[in-house]
Amino acid sequence: MFTGMDEVDWASMRHAYGSAEDVPALLRGLASADPAEREIALDGMYGAVHHQGDVYDSTLACVPFLFVLAGHEEVRDRGGIVELLVSIGGDGEAYETEAGDPDSGPDPDMAASYAMARAAVRASAPVFARLTGDADPGVRRAAAAAVVRFSAEPAPVLGLLRERITVEREDEVLLALTEALGFLARHHPGHAAEAVGLLMTQCAPPLPPGLRLAALGQLAGCAPDLLPADLVPTAVALLRDRSRHRTAAPAGPDRPDTDTLVGRLRRLRPSDDEGNQLLRTLHTALGGRVTDRIALLNGQLSSPDTADRCNAVWMSSGLFGEWRGDYATSVALIGVQLRADEDHLRDAATSVLEGLFALAAPAADDLHALVVARPDLWVRRWEHGAPTLGGPLKALARSGDPRAVPALAQVLAGPVVPPDLGRVVPHLGRAAEPLAPALRELLAGVPVGAPDTYDRGVPLLNALAELGDAESLPLALRLLSGGPREYVSRRYVEASALRLLGGYGAVAREAAPVVRGLLDGESAVAAADALWAIEGDAEAVLPALMRELSGGDTYRRKEAAEVLGRLGAAAGPAAARLRRMVGRSGAGPVEASKLWERTTAGCALWRITGDPERALPVLRGAWAQNAHTRVPIAECVAALGAAGLPLHDLLRAELAAARRHTARPGEYASHDVYTDERLLRVCREAVAAG
Repeated sequence: MFTGMDEVDWASMRHAYGSAEDVPALLRGLASADPAEREIALDGMYGAVHHQGDVYDSTLACVPFLFVLAGHEEVRDRGGIVELLVSIGGDGEAYETEAGDPDSGPDPDMAASYAMARAAVRASAPVFARLTGDADPGVRRAAAAAVVRFSAEPAPVLGLLRERITVEREDEVLLALTEALGFLARHHPGHAAEAVGLLMTQCAPPLPPGLRLAALGQLAGCAPDLLPADLVPTAVALLRDRSRHRTAAPAGPDRPDTDTLVGRLRRLRPSDDEGNQLLRTLHTALGGRVTDRIALLNGQLSSPDTADRCNAVWMSSGLFGEWRGDYATSVALIGVQLRADEDHLRDAATSVLEGLFALAAPAADDLHALVVARPDLWVRRWEHGAPTLGGPLKALARSGDPRAVPALAQVLAGPVVPPDLGRVVPHLGRAAEPLAPALRELLAGVPVGAPDTYDRGVPLLNALAELGDAESLPLALRLLSGGPREYVSRRYVEASALRLLGGYGAVAREAAPVVRGLLDGESAVAAADALWAIEGDAEAVLPALMRELSGGDTYRRKEAAEVLGRLGAAAGPAAARLRRMVGRSGAGPVEASKLWERTTAGCALWRITGDPERALPVLRGAWAQNAHTRVPIAECVAALGAAGLPLHDLLRAELAAARRHTARPGEYASHDVYTDERLLRVCREAVAAG
């Protein structure tokens, strides 16, 4: 199996962690009789030789030996080796995107490496065709995905798939063959009609429900016009029929309990991973058909089968995070899962609801019931690091439900107060005012200049600022004037304390001397912002803001422009410098940091001069180039009132868009929904006011 391997100069090659001299041991490990050694070796291949999808010279050198291993029947777990080869070769769609950066352009070396890897795997594609008839079902399943991606001629592959579908008896392999037909139809239009015809036959009884569901998912991706009119009821019925007849997975070879990424990912798979993939494929193919997807999700969430409901909860976050829609019923059904006895289902529902913020309101009754019934879930303790607020209580507070306040008060009075508790208070608005005394007491205990001053102090300062708690003024002053002059994160602590003081306005006049003393330091912009709010004296703050506007720190220039915009006409002396920052609009995209700087300067210039001529092309360009600029631009338009009318067309188009502005295909971040809903709220208010 390893003929010629020792003649390769592995020491001269590299992988993600340096010299590739350990690669021969990894290759031999893949052929080991010990399942733990095989898993550790496979983990090493993914972790070093093919780290995060990268291709090195050692990766290319491994390809011939991996094909030899995949073809030897005495080697166990060869399906994993075939999957590794598919990953190394790429899927033919993504490698160009991964090889380039939108700001810096394509990386020629990386693009060349991907191309060589694909060519190396494609050169041995006939091996994949042979392996579709292997005795090991795991190998046949992986080979079906491989042969359709790397064979040069689609016609023979289509014939092979037709033949294998006829003789195959293992459901997992039939599902892979169905997916292969969908891939071929999408990537080879000249053969799509025949592939789609085969998929249509897979949709009909008496074939098993799982296979019919898989065929529907592939049709949705390659021939959506051929989907049945009653797609959602059909899919839900097939899912429930499949669940009724699903049996425990047959006992496969003993799996080692290795502490590897491969092992951890295997243990984290859903209990019904196949069902999860079937429905995820269908949801992905339906894309922006949000009404159908909501109905499908609701059908999943109403299933009698726990695994179906748990899969639905997890995949709901992808729908909520990418598309706008009326999710009230879906969210309420996720709330129902909080009543489950199964910890994994309850935890999944809690995790999704945490990321919905105000959209979690339809589940608030169930969240509140869980919070009341399970005080042990109020605080989550970790083996390492500080405790955090428990998921159910955090989700209830983030939803804005005032019923979270009594539980938060008890946590504040308890022996362990999570540092992140202050972060949920702003979402409760004035309902959280009873928490102010306890928050002040905690803030009084935060040491100045300690390693944890930021983690402990900033959430409390921000919470008290949202509450407008004037009694916190001495505590903010203590953080501004006490302790060492220099410590890690001092600037951010000062910014939060100054924001608190600025929120008091003239009430904080006694703090003005301290604030004025910070105009020459790193917190000059935040100090100027606070001092303007306290005294309203432009002459006192303009020198500091003008200095920062001309400085070398891009972030501080952007901050200074934001504050100058809030000064309005009083910042007239800064208009000339802001015009230079805005520059002239030209063709093509703008580098990311310059884009933000020009956007902020454009908003400020418009608010100061009332003249949109210079700002409009810059703001329109930024809105189109970087979706993350849309919230500050919309806030600028809202602040201008009727004068912001020239950009109301952008706001109306945003309100009409189905896709969230934060959406990134295949990715979902916990604040995506919150940020997008904030944009929609600002757009609605601005358009209504104008």
